[in-house]
Amino acid sequence: MKPQFTEGSRATGIRPRWLALAVLAAYQGGAVGAEPAIELPAVEVIGTTPLPGIGLPVEKVPANVQTVKGKALEDQRSLTIADYMAQNMTGVNVNETQNNPFQPNVNYRGFTASPLLGTPQGLSVYQDGVRINEPFGDVVSWDLIPVNALAGMTLMPGSNPLFGLNTLGGAISLQTKRGFTHQGGAVELSGGSWGRYNAQAEYGGVAANGVDYFISGNYFDEDGWRDGSPSEVRQVFGQLGWRNDTTDLSLTMSLADNDLIGNGLVQKEFLSAQGWDAINTKPDQTENELAFFNLNGSHWLNDATMLSGNAYFRNARTRTLNGDINDDVDDDDFNADCASFANSVNPEEDAESGCGGALNRSKSNRVGYGFSGQINFNQDWLGHQNLFIVGLGYDRSRTDFKQSTEFGDITATRGVNGAGIFGDEAEVDLRGVNRTWSLFATNTFSFNDVYHLSLSGRYNHTRVENRDQLIPDASNPESLTGNHDFHRFNPAIGLAITPSKNLSFYASYNEGSRAPTAIELGCANPDQPCKLPNAMAGDPPLDLVVSKTFEGGVRGKVANGIAYSASLYRTQNTDDIQFIAANSTGAGYFSNVGKTRREGVDLGVNGETGKFRWFAGYSYIKATYQSNFSIANEVNSSAVDTDSDGDADTIFVSKGDTLPGIPRHQLKLRGEWQALPQWTIGANIVAFSSQYSHGNENNDHQGAGGKVSGYTVVNLDTRYNFGNTGWQLFAKVNNVFDKQYHTGGMLGETFFEANGTFMGGDDEFSALVAPGAPRAAWIGVRYAFGKAGGR
Repeated sequence: MKPQFTEGSRATGIRPRWLALAVLAAYQGGAVGAEPAIELPAVEVIGTTPLPGIGLPVEKVPANVQTVKGKALEDQRSLTIADYMAQNMTGVNVNETQNNPFQPNVNYRGFTASPLLGTPQGLSVYQDGVRINEPFGDVVSWDLIPVNALAGMTLMPGSNPLFGLNTLGGAISLQTKRGFTHQGGAVELSGGSWGRYNAQAEYGGVAANGVDYFISGNYFDEDGWRDGSPSEVRQVFGQLGWRNDTTDLSLTMSLADNDLIGNGLVQKEFLSAQGWDAINTKPDQTENELAFFNLNGSHWLNDATMLSGNAYFRNARTRTLNGDINDDVDDDDFNADCASFANSVNPEEDAESGCGGALNRSKSNRVGYGFSGQINFNQDWLGHQNLFIVGLGYDRSRTDFKQSTEFGDITATRGVNGAGIFGDEAEVDLRGVNRTWSLFATNTFSFNDVYHLSLSGRYNHTRVENRDQLIPDASNPESLTGNHDFHRFNPAIGLAITPSKNLSFYASYNEGSRAPTAIELGCANPDQPCKLPNAMAGDPPLDLVVSKTFEGGVRGKVANGIAYSASLYRTQNTDDIQFIAANSTGAGYFSNVGKTRREGVDLGVNGETGKFRWFAGYSYIKATYQSNFSIANEVNSSAVDTDSDGDADTIFVSKGDTLPGIPRHQLKLRGEWQALPQWTIGANIVAFSSQYSHGNENNDHQGAGGKVSGYTVVNLDTRYNFGNTGWQLFAKVNNVFDKQYHTGGMLGETFFEANGTFMGGDDEFSALVAPGAPRAAWIGVRYAFGKAGGR
């Protein structure tokens, strides 16, 4: 019979075949067919492509790969994979730009995966082989990923071309649970600070006819720790599969209906004058809906050749409502009309001015489908072990994007009352179609038991078609209509050296690329800065971003089971796209800024001593601009007047200036102590150094707000199992010492006094920050039954 697998890559490329079968059985926790039981040490297998296929032992992979099992997510009660990564994985930091636990900016080695339009994306995210970066902006909606349905995840570093577009700095590959590997069920309830309560359930099994099934649900509700910041998350995941000795099929379904409010950056002076939960303006609401279906399949053609692939359909909708400042209205009569109208609609909250506020609304409907397929050849070549994979993929998406601005008044609580008066300049009605087809191949050749050479490549061709529904004529300079084509072949080469089973060295070079998205192509004019996701206009074209990564390192194990890893890397981007803060709070434009570079060191060590398990990780990340350029900016103290109009409106960025938002040093510690056979106590300590604020790209701003100070946070968790009954009591405390800190910042403007009084359209400089969450605690109970009770 053939090796069988379900999530990500299961077969190992190890010869002979019975060894691969034994490794697979050990991974899944059971026997495979009638093969005899064989006692073998654990072998960690890594998928070299996003699709299910034949993987490699980790020691043969020429990269510092990090893997996580779903049990770790469960034990630490991580709300999202971003939450877990921020506390446990080297090279990762989070900017809580929205201050919503489901909307963080996740940075890995200086590259970002974010749910926010306007954030240049540099990480790709896959769920069961399907890239889930949204087609409009390449953003990642963390709230649409069902964490309690995850069997594991892999963080692949570098510009690995096999993971397709947007893999500039790394790729996150998620594998979901299924009935064959996760039999039994569990129900979990928890609650605590900020009015939060969370209910989760899951159940999986295998029917007598060989059909396996798994279903999970997650409901989350909280008031939020900041003013006016409630959120509600509803997720359902289902899986139905079948397999025999040669064929494996699995259909998954992900559904979500979420309502998130994260009120974003706030003036630093508000936090001291009004309290740590103060906000700027409100609301800042995002509603996400998802229906995602994915069919994965594999078939062994013979003992050494396997065909695998997937086909998917994804339908997502996003609605946003943002209460903002309208700093462009100076007509007194117009303002008076607005105030009169708003007070007549809502007499309980007196208007502080006329049309000083704006309600920016957007709608985004996204429909995508595609397929990928590959053939895996695990057979000797020239008398040596060799794994060859070749495949192709096609993805198509259509996005219908609309936005509008309604003017209104600013209330005493900094909300916005709409006045029924709409602005034409901010109205957008755009249809964008993205098509990408790809060819890829990878080959790992083992010269002997020590030297293993990998060669890979991927060709991508992307076409972006924008159709402006308001100004369809492409010859009109105000129109968004246009076609944009991008194509490139990205190569990779790597060498792994394995002198023993407990020591391996590696070195690699790889290239990746990212095509500009519809939102970036529609907001690239420095003369017309956008307050995203609003105000798009006809703009100059942008170029394809190309990244090139060199990496080298060592990993191994020493006595007493202590494992270690160390890696050095350098990634240089050409024609990097950055969102440049311009002349008002939140406003700016996308631009190719030439070259940028991220280079650094990742160090990790972990072990187990008696009843104590521990991990320590340190990362050094130096992220710099490698080109000289000027950008529009009126809020940086070093800005100069370049057009002799009396306004300082331009800053100059020089080669070597540090990119904003990326701390240079980070330290992470994790410890778990089994105090009793049933009782475990865990702790995380994370420490980050200072970082430059957005708007200070030249690092020359003098005064408040130019940098965000470093910080250290301690979190605790514990769980107690009541024997073999399946019952577990757990608790978690975040920010144990109630540290006040900021995870990011931006130079900007304020239209309010420190006490919150609206200044009637006048503005002053302000340092905007993303405050970290204060101390909070939650407690819960979990009941596992069936085979899940024994896991």
